[in-house]
Amino acid sequence: MTAAIIVTGTDTGIGKTVFSAALVRALDGYYWKPVQSGLEEETDSEIVHHLSGLAADRILPERYRLNTPASPHLAAGIDGVTIEATQLLLPEVSRPLIVEGAGGLLVPLTRELTYIDMFARWRAPVVLCARTTLGTINHTLLSIEAIRARDIELLGVAFIGEENADSEGIIVELGRTLHLGRLPRLSSLTPEMLKTAFARHFDVNDFLKDGR
Repeated sequence: MTAAIIVTGTDTGIGKTVFSAALVRALDGYYWKPVQSGLEEETDSEIVHHLSGLAADRILPERYRLNTPASPHLAAGIDGVTIEATQLLLPEVSRPLIVEGAGGLLVPLTRELTYIDMFARWRAPVVLCARTTLGTINHTLLSIEAIRARDIELLGVAFIGEENADSEGIIVELGRTLHLGRLPRLSSLTPEMLKTAFARHFDVNDFLKDGR
């Protein structure tokens, strides 16, 4: 069975892709972005390939590649594509699989299906990425409630940005979850700097519970 970890976030533009690149490298695993919306600029899979330094075959192809940079349900409609849950089964791989969602938990894949619906079907543990800036407490605690309401395992929160000890502390206290670490904004985003920053601020064993 695939040992998968889902990387999601409280919103879009948080830094999930950069975090995913660091995590997949640390675990020497595979990366999968099930649905990519927007193909004109560098895709998330291409960013992870570059920043992780892993071989190309460790970056699994997206199941749906949509042209418009918009919510998947809208991009699929514009492209004349129907996203099917049955086509989004977790790939079977021999090493840890990092699965990156899009935007936040309730981003719609169709008019009836959201990302968190798929997370619940996959039954894989989730890492929640959160900003450290103003507004993060409310957004993160609401996201934790949504995860718990669907009986999805939450490994913890990975913060991204400059240190905000009070916000980080109250989130993990009220959310009753683990502070996995904080990935700081890097002055130069290179594979080696990212690897060093992840190793300094995270414990890879926190992502390897129960033999993952």
